[in-house]
Amino acid sequence: MENSLKSISTHYGLYLGALLALITVLCYAIDLELLTNMWVGIFIMIAIIVLGIICVAKVKQAQAGFVSFKQAFTSYFITVLIGLLISTFVSYLLFNFIDTEAAEVLKQKTIEKTVEMLEGFNSPTDAIDKAVTQIESQNQYSLGNIAKGLAGYLVFFSVIGLIVAAVMKKSNPEAE
Repeated sequence: MENSLKSISTHYGLYLGALLALITVLCYAIDLELLTNMWVGIFIMIAIIVLGIICVAKVKQAQAGFVSFKQAFTSYFITVLIGLLISTFVSYLLFNFIDTEAAEVLKQKTIEKTVEMLEGFNSPTDAIDKAVTQIESQNQYSLGNIAKGLAGYLVFFSVIGLIVAAVMKKSNPEAE
């Protein structure tokens, strides 16, 4: 059974990674500004969560309708981890080796969106200037920043995975 959990999780992780990489490449090809669009980000978050849930459901189905909390969380986590690793790798290659100028364009778009958002919140000018300076001083696609971003996403989606596992677990009464 453990083998089917890993196999199913790996497959869904690869599907998720392919989907996220495709979204990144399509946004890059169509309009870089899409990569800073809130709705694209929300769609990506929903896609990650939905594929994680589908994976847990498939693992549960493969085990005659029963899945422990640990198995449910593990399958969700493996799926999300593989998907995010593939997506991160594609972004790293794209913006560090294939088109480094696109990374600079994205940085400028990120600055514009940040200023827009902070002005919308009536933030003081010095706070806006500080935020812009911080963004300008960073390389969003450096290995360190990508690793930090990946770690942050994993923590966020792990919390969601804990909730999914709690909801979807179902003990086998015969095993007890």
